[in-house]
Amino acid sequence: MDVRLLLISVLLGLSRAQLDGNECTKASAQSCGECIQAGEKCGWCTDEGFLKEGEQKSTRCDEIEALIKKGCTKASIEDPRGTVTVNKNQSLTDRTKDGVKLKPDQITQIQPQKLSLDLRSGEAQKFILTFKRAEDYPIDLYYLMDLSYSMKDDLENVKNLGTDLMSEMQKITSDFRIGFGSFVEKTVMPYISTTPAKLLNPCTSDQNCTSPFSYKNVLSLTSDGTQFNNLVSKQQISGNLDSPEGGFDAIMQVAVCANQIGWRNVTRLLVFSTDAGFHFAGDGKLGGIVLPNDGKCHLQDNMYTMSHYYDYPSIAHLVQKLSENNIQTIFAVTKEFQPVYQELKNLIPKSAVGTLSSDSGNVIKLIIDAYNSLSSEIILENSRLPEGVSISYISHCKNGVSGTGENGRKCSNISIGDQVTFEVAVTAKGCPSKGKSETIKIKPLGFTEEVEIVLNFICECECHKEGIPNSPACHFGNGTLECGACRCNEGRIGRVCECSKDEVRTEDLDANCRMDNGTDICSNNGDCVCGTCECQKRDNPEERYSGKFCECDNFSCDRSNNKLCGGHGRCECRKCICDANYAGSACDCPLDTSTCLASNKQICNGRGTCECGVCKCTDSKFQGPTCEICPTCPGVCTKNKDCVQCRAFGTGDKKDTCEKECSYFNLITKKKKEELPEPNDQPYINHCKERDANDRWFFFTYATKSDSTIEVHVAEELETFFICLQDYQGVL
Repeated sequence: MDVRLLLISVLLGLSRAQLDGNECTKASAQSCGECIQAGEKCGWCTDEGFLKEGEQKSTRCDEIEALIKKGCTKASIEDPRGTVTVNKNQSLTDRTKDGVKLKPDQITQIQPQKLSLDLRSGEAQKFILTFKRAEDYPIDLYYLMDLSYSMKDDLENVKNLGTDLMSEMQKITSDFRIGFGSFVEKTVMPYISTTPAKLLNPCTSDQNCTSPFSYKNVLSLTSDGTQFNNLVSKQQISGNLDSPEGGFDAIMQVAVCANQIGWRNVTRLLVFSTDAGFHFAGDGKLGGIVLPNDGKCHLQDNMYTMSHYYDYPSIAHLVQKLSENNIQTIFAVTKEFQPVYQELKNLIPKSAVGTLSSDSGNVIKLIIDAYNSLSSEIILENSRLPEGVSISYISHCKNGVSGTGENGRKCSNISIGDQVTFEVAVTAKGCPSKGKSETIKIKPLGFTEEVEIVLNFICECECHKEGIPNSPACHFGNGTLECGACRCNEGRIGRVCECSKDEVRTEDLDANCRMDNGTDICSNNGDCVCGTCECQKRDNPEERYSGKFCECDNFSCDRSNNKLCGGHGRCECRKCICDANYAGSACDCPLDTSTCLASNKQICNGRGTCECGVCKCTDSKFQGPTCEICPTCPGVCTKNKDCVQCRAFGTGDKKDTCEKECSYFNLITKKKKEELPEPNDQPYINHCKERDANDRWFFFTYATKSDSTIEVHVAEELETFFICLQDYQGVL
């Protein structure tokens, strides 16, 4: 082989040992930045003399201990760590401070408020968020009511709601405001009748109803309960044709029209009162409305003007807008539709459902109960995370209760003044957002306060800043010398950038990438670069091609129980390397023989072999899981009776052939049967009682020891049948 080709091959070769190592060596990192992105345990050796002849550049990247063992000093290892910096950390407050009532935007219920995280790939950065529910926190409540004809008697009871609810809410907060809105349906067929007469009065001729409308903001939020009563008392019932109502249009406008509604940055409650179901996205097609709801405010003179133009919003769209605007929803619905709204509540975080009496007489109690339920639960949510960033929560709630997973985001049964904490961990994988800083936010649902977190990604090492462009050490200036290695210029490859991509893609060099002079270059699993195979990367980073010709991989091995190598080994070059005590092509054959031990401690009772933890009986007379069952065999006592009799007493059928046929056991004599071993003296022992030719009983024990030798203890004293009967006459 051409010496030049051999040298290039050595310089750029992908060693199999490297690919089969840890996450650091598997990354085949060509720079310090690539190395630290491979995992939190990875370090890069910057010592220029670290590499031995023939070793490739990626050998510099390994776990810290491995680099030290290879001879890299600790001072020469780049291993940057992430940090957490708190930038704003105002103390938690109540509504009153030093005798002065604070404004809503001066109240602090979550701490800290701003942080910066420096994230190293794979290394979680943790911090603690503390939440305290403030006393006397302001509340805005907007009452959104269905004014279709079936709600006529409910309207009468709601007309005095303002002052009555004000009185009750004063027990919770001194700063309470209330507003009112109503809805019916989209003003097109087939939801309403569009005949001129029905447009003026959609009800029967003897009923005085107002013209149908989609949504009307009757009263923006106010602290004047009397004004609420006066305006609501002037409202009239309307009507429509179908049973589901257009409430979703109204909820969307209440959520996004903050200025018209008058929402403050305080607790925002929306009470949705109806005795019917709801239309949602797609239903607008019945009226020829196909444009999706745009989620924007379209109130003119407090009336929703685009109901005929935009479809109803979807549930997901409502969830998004309610969350963005920190609105907690209370569905006050009749018993008939409670199951429907209970399912809806499960889809909308921080919402509640209450059963409305047929005339809305219990609406105040319903609101108070729902508010107490909502305000006693704290649920954290975060804004959308950049790709490659994950977040986890551990909650530490009252009475020592902790939660993880989705339960780690929430605490329940929180009373005013209670303080809870959340342990938050943020982890990045690789170098998200190409290294640009990102900002995410965490907030408790239903509250306006939020925590701002700036994410800075550690994508390069400190030594990167000290790089020498066009360094002579990189083959006549074809790369930047940084962190002890060459980072090649565009179009150059090799350990010291000695190859041009254009020059090396020749037929001669390609021949060096064919296994056994075949036709496939790099086994069709890689590219031939500088005369050496560089294997392709898989979509799944855990799956890798390897080998000099990319002929190996770690994902094509045999499987057992749908697990690669049965879960008891690792896949190397398409062959399972089994863990200790396992064998087989899929490592599905356990070598542990404990499952094959018979009651006499022998493997398969000495009548078979143990294969993959299961006995294969070689004696056809024996069967069972440990080859101990022999349906056609005589009992141990009966089988050995003649040999024991001839050896112990010189009598019996085998007395003439005793020495030849009965030397297979060790005989130990005892005077009396009471001296024979008890069951607990030896772990596995058979007690025998047999009769001789003179109708006398003799007693012996038969045991197979762990070394497979047989031991027989026999009592010299015989008993007649008569004596035996005396022994048991009490039983008989």
